[in-house]
Amino acid sequence: MEKIKTLSIDLETFSDVDLAKCGVYKYAESPNFEILLFGVSVNGGEVVVYDFAQGEKIPDEILAALTDSSVIKWAFNATFERVCLSKYLGLPAGEYFDPQSWRCSMIWAAYMGLPLSLAGVGAVLGLPEQKLKEGKELIKYFCVPCAPTKANGGRTRNLPEHVPEKWAQFKAYNKRDVEVEMAIQDKLRKFPVPDFVWEEYTLDQQINDRGIALDMAVVENAILFNERSKTLLSAKMQSLTSLDNPNSVQQMKQWLSENGLEVDSLGKKEVSTMLKTAPPQLAEVLELRQQLAKSSVKKYQAMKNAVCSDSRTHGMFQFYGANRSGRWAGRLIQLQNLPQNHIPDLEQARALVKSGNYAALELLYDDIPDTLSQLIRTAFVPKAGMKFVVSDFSAIEARVLSWLAGEKWRLDTFKSGKDIYCASASQMFRVPVEKHGVNGHLRQKGKISELACGYGGSVGALKNMGAVEMGVPEDELQGLINDWRNANPHIVKLWTEVGNTAMKAIKEKTIVSLGKLVFMYERGILFIRLPSGRRLSYIKPRIGTNRFGGDSITYMGVGASKKWERLETFGGKLVENIVQAIARDLLASAMMNVANAGYNIVFHVHDEIIAEAPDGQGSVDEMCMLMSINPDWADGIPLSADGYECEYYRKD
Repeated sequence: MEKIKTLSIDLETFSDVDLAKCGVYKYAESPNFEILLFGVSVNGGEVVVYDFAQGEKIPDEILAALTDSSVIKWAFNATFERVCLSKYLGLPAGEYFDPQSWRCSMIWAAYMGLPLSLAGVGAVLGLPEQKLKEGKELIKYFCVPCAPTKANGGRTRNLPEHVPEKWAQFKAYNKRDVEVEMAIQDKLRKFPVPDFVWEEYTLDQQINDRGIALDMAVVENAILFNERSKTLLSAKMQSLTSLDNPNSVQQMKQWLSENGLEVDSLGKKEVSTMLKTAPPQLAEVLELRQQLAKSSVKKYQAMKNAVCSDSRTHGMFQFYGANRSGRWAGRLIQLQNLPQNHIPDLEQARALVKSGNYAALELLYDDIPDTLSQLIRTAFVPKAGMKFVVSDFSAIEARVLSWLAGEKWRLDTFKSGKDIYCASASQMFRVPVEKHGVNGHLRQKGKISELACGYGGSVGALKNMGAVEMGVPEDELQGLINDWRNANPHIVKLWTEVGNTAMKAIKEKTIVSLGKLVFMYERGILFIRLPSGRRLSYIKPRIGTNRFGGDSITYMGVGASKKWERLETFGGKLVENIVQAIARDLLASAMMNVANAGYNIVFHVHDEIIAEAPDGQGSVDEMCMLMSINPDWADGIPLSADGYECEYYRKD
């Protein structure tokens, strides 16, 4: 056999663990886990399928290549193959192949703005070889347990000998998946992923492999407490309303209507608004409704589903999961949308749940679901003898936007360590504004304007930020927009310039520079090269007409419905993509700095890094310093980070 330089791999596997609910780390940990088929191409040659289920074995040369760091292993969603093969080849529990020599064609597709599924990428690229459609049915037949029936002789699993012709199809399906994966590589070869992005991917995989420890006493008691609370709340609701099913939206709307309150929706926002004016007897029912509707406590169940035998949960992050910016996305427990904690006696509430003292929790806290929701973060704990060191970028998007636009007063504000919301309000209203001081009431207007206006948002954006609920009169909203834009002329100019530059690159099929950015049209794709060297991709861009009659940019991408469709964008939206992408690059750079300094990163949430460090080692000051180092390409961004240490995760 020729010297092996690359392997392209696809596995078909069996496990009695639900992959979608529990993730691959727990899936492969099951005693019943098994690799059924091993499809592989060596150095881009003919695909061979090794039938493990029927006793075939892979040659020693391929076996050796799997553990050889000089051999590059390719797969679509390579985490699955890497973790499953680590288990198959007998690595100790909690240890996995070093991801450094693994490459993922799904990440390559994501880098190009393509879908995150093999079938989706194949279809969009118009590959001659497409993923076989019968795969889903075959996976359901061979890869998961089956229900025992009279017809199947009471068996709980389908094996090759039960339907040999289906098994032959399954082998063809496995072979085709490797062929499609290789065709994707071939098609994208002209658009390589930069080496530094693969280094970030390696770090991401190491973080996923390391996992996060869970305090399972908190998790399991929270699940029990929530069930008990819901039973009591439902019974109370039933006695107040006499409804058959008080959780039914339709029945509840009907009951409220019969009691003089017409409602269109029972959404969280709407119920909160109704509570302000509802008479006491209806307010009590609405409050109960709010408590029963609390869904964030489902995260405890997600924790229980995903926790592995080492009491850690692994695989929480999808590298390049956010299509337009390349930011990370959450998986399984979804760490990117954890509820905040505001209760002052967090330690006490947590101790009561951990010890299983429901009676005391009920006595001391009016709203059990809300209390449990606020305790979700505290279920994440460091390894015994260690602490969490947490560090968070301060107003990172606002800093990047100011740097990109060259908005000097804002950069000066950040450099001098002042509060951007006060400075913004001061610039907008031409008066001094100090937090908890002179004109302090204007800070909130500065804050909501900052959050809503940075990317061209108007009155609708302010409303979505809750401006009206905060007490800003509706007739003042447009004035706030105007004041913010007048205070930030360079940012407003940036929206127009980015939109016009992108249009020029598309219309003239050329390369155009704009400050620190480069726009280029190449082989039917608009690329925006970021200062880091990474590129954002907009596939098959066109100039169309928007609803106002002006020019607009459209491109093909994955929309809100998760379908591949034509999407519309504009200058402000492109600026948002660019700023968030640069903020993501800064986070990746900071993560590299922190990891290289010897900190074990266990997770990250938005712009925050959480690392485990032995008691007495590692410091918040050092982590914040490491996060505040500007990469070479980001000279002039006034980076700043704040942090804290804790014995369980929380929002400081």
